[in-house]
Amino acid sequence: MDDHQEAVAAFVERHDLETPPEFRLLDLVSEVGELGKDANTSTGYGDAPGDLELESDEIGDVLFATLALADALEIDAEAALEEALEKYERRLDGGETPGSGE
Repeated sequence: MDDHQEAVAAFVERHDLETPPEFRLLDLVSEVGELGKDANTSTGYGDAPGDLELESDEIGDVLFATLALADALEIDAEAALEEALEKYERRLDGGETPGSGE
């Protein structure tokens, strides 16, 4: 587990914020939704994509929610990221796009 995941886990424990993984997932989806709302409003709902503005604390909220979810599921977030990077590398080496579903 990386230092960031440990810091989030300690914060959650210190402030008695433990909750089941299904609620952690809902929190993550909510935080990503806030990014989407900010993207919509800052770009005039896509009319001015160059005007995209996202606040760093909102990105931080998504990271916090992701790390809290990983901890609740007893998943090492750093190891999961390494797995994802290796998967994307394999796809790119095979002439595919890094995204799934293609």
